[in-house]
This record gives sequence, structure tokens and C-alpha cells, in this order.
Amino acid sequence: MNILSAIIVFENLHEVKRLFHWGPIIALTVISVCSSMAILDSIIWYWPLDTTGGSINFIMLINWTVLILYNYFNAMFVGPGYIPLEWKPENQPDIMYLQFCRLCQGYKAPRSHHCRKCNRCVMKMDHHCPWINNCCGHLNHAYFTSFLLLAPLGCTHAALIFIMTMYTQLYDRISFGWSTVKIDMSAARHIHHPIMPFSIAAFAATLFALGLALGTTIAVGMLFFIQMKVILRNKTSIEAWIEEKAKDRIQYYQTGEDFIFPYNLGSRWKNFKQVFTWSGAPLGDGITWPVHEKCNQYTLTIEQLKQKHDKRQRSAEYRVVEDYNGACCPLGKGLNTFFRTPCTEEPRIKLTKGETIFATRGTKWWIYGDKLLNEEQAKAGVRIRGWFPRRCVEKCHYDSANNSTSEEKKEQ
Repeated sequence: MNILSAIIVFENLHEVKRLFHWGPIIALTVISVCSSMAILDSIIWYWPLDTTGGSINFIMLINWTVLILYNYFNAMFVGPGYIPLEWKPENQPDIMYLQFCRLCQGYKAPRSHHCRKCNRCVMKMDHHCPWINNCCGHLNHAYFTSFLLLAPLGCTHAALIFIMTMYTQLYDRISFGWSTVKIDMSAARHIHHPIMPFSIAAFAATLFALGLALGTTIAVGMLFFIQMKVILRNKTSIEAWIEEKAKDRIQYYQTGEDFIFPYNLGSRWKNFKQVFTWSGAPLGDGITWPVHEKCNQYTLTIEQLKQKHDKRQRSAEYRVVEDYNGACCPLGKGLNTFFRTPCTEEPRIKLTKGETIFATRGTKWWIYGDKLLNEEQAKAGVRIRGWFPRRCVEKCHYDSANNSTSEEKKEQ
């Protein structure tokens, strides 16, 4: 019993550690600044509590803050839900339709993906969000999306308070000349006598909070519309990308296939109810899903296997000609490489002259690929992949026989 208690305490401490990351620190700071400044501006300068409107406004501001924090912390601590380690489907032959995760030592269930940050296979993974320092997936998708809705609404209310506070406090203090605008902060207000004067410091703090509120409203509001777009189609951001690649693959090879996304139930309302329920818990167990009548549980996983095979076939082999230390913005690799580093949390990999890389995608100045490892590393499940400067490698040119040999090495 003591061991079990110790494990539970350790897991709780591990979850609390999520707060000590730049994402939650910035997010909670923005929430604190906007909510506290909105409350202070209201009760001191704009709308005092001794009026009915002021009391209602105060209750609304508190309500926004509570709802935002409730959904934010649930999105962070409830988590997305993880596929059990060493998971296998009940029907043994079904493993041929699934990808094997060497890190979790199990098969990836439909709609699940392995997250490098969480180091687990995540149920219905949408993305890893640095702002909650956790993945957005099956169990917390509703909380995360609710947070994306409530944060802009609360910030819009706060922004209106900031604007009206500055307007009412500065209206009698601004004088316009032919070429100048003067603000007399010492001028007395005739309508309302606040608890404390609206000083330059108060004006600066309100203006700063207004900038945060407007920026949050725009940025988070855009994320909300992106999330709702995929939710109403019963997709995730990753699955939307898989569907696009499926269409490209079919068009490229002219296979004549008719790919149907399996989880779109044909009704936006039905799709919506897969994520949002009155209980707060999403429908399903995170492994088995309702699918389109023309599809089955493994329609999407089979497409993923086809894309993985196609990716291997179309990858290009490169030889490392210049060492690279794995820096995000390397100073010694040219200005374009420095300033045009990929804006992603995907890793950079160290390169040593003479190594072989199989590249799968890239930009003009950077390439993403896998290192060709030795047999011991491959058997141990080691995989080293990430971004590196294009100038550090050169493409290998072989005849067809050598190409087939390199493909065999890569698949080992």
C-alpha cells in the first residue's frame, strides 16, 4: 500500500511539473495580467461596485477568469489519454494493419500517434501544445477547445474595460493643438472621484494589458476556428494532413482509389457530439471508433502504411560532407541557414562527415531526414531523425542496382 501511495504521489508531482515550462508560465501570466487589470480598472476608475452595473460587470469578469482557468487546467492535467504500453489488438491478425511503436513496445491503435515530447502513444492525437505543456487528444480535446473559445471572449470583455477606462479618465485631460496633443494627468475629474488617481503608471499598465488582451483575442481566436473546423469534420489536425497526403498519393500514382475519411459521420452535429458531451467526457474508449459505412476500423491505418511505404520509396540518399553540431540557429552555416531555420519543435540532429542520411522533406536551406544506423542500433529500436542544414550534405547519385541496395539497408 505504501508503494502504491508513493507511485501516486510521484505521478502527481510529475503532473505539477508541467507548470514549470515556458508555455504555461506565459499563458498564466497573460491570464493573470488581463484579469487583474480588468478588475482593478473596473472597480477603481471605470465602473465602481457601488452601482448595479459595476457589480454585474465585476461578477462577469470573475466568471470569465474561473471558466478560463478551469478549462485550461483540465486540458493540462486531464491529458489526452495514452495507449497502454505494449498494447496489441484483441484480434491477432489485425496487427498487419497497424504500425509498431518501438519506444512503447506496442502497436499504435487507430487515430493514435507517438508524441516525442510526452514519450507515449497518444489517443486521437491532434498536436502537442506548448501552452499547456501537454498533448491535445481524446480526453482533453473538449477542454482545450473550450479554453480557446473562452479566452478570446474574456479578453474581449477586458479590452473593452481597458479602452473605456482610458477614455473616461483621459477625456477631460487631453488638449489638441495645431501640431501637438497634450495629456494633463494632474487635471481633476468632475464626474467620478476614484479611490486613487489614474496616474501615468496606471495608464501604462492599462495600455500594456490592452495589448495583451487584443493579441490573445486574435491569436487564440484563430486557433479556435481551426479546431472547430476539424472537430465538425471529426478529424484531428494530423488526420487532416494524412487525408491531404492520401489525395496527393492517389493523384501521383494514378491508382484510381476513392479514399473516404472513415471518421466523418456525415453530420456536423454528430461529429460535434463525439467531442463535446454534457458529462465533459468524450464518447468512446480512445481505441475503437464509429466509422463511415463504407469504411472499417483500419481504413486510416492502412492508408498510413501506404504513405509510409511511399515515403521510403521517394526518399533521397545524402552523404554528409560537413560536420554539424545540432544547433537550432548555427552561426557558421551561412546567414540564410541562420535566419531561415524551420519554425518547429522538431529536433535538429548532429552530423559527422561521412554519415548517410535518407531525406524525406525539406526547404531551400534545411532538410529533414533519418540517419542510416548500424545493425545494433537498428535492432535496439534507435532512430535518429530531424533537421539539418542543406549545405552540410550532398546528394548521392547511384545507378538503379545501388538504389535498390540502399532501400534494402534502409528498411532493415
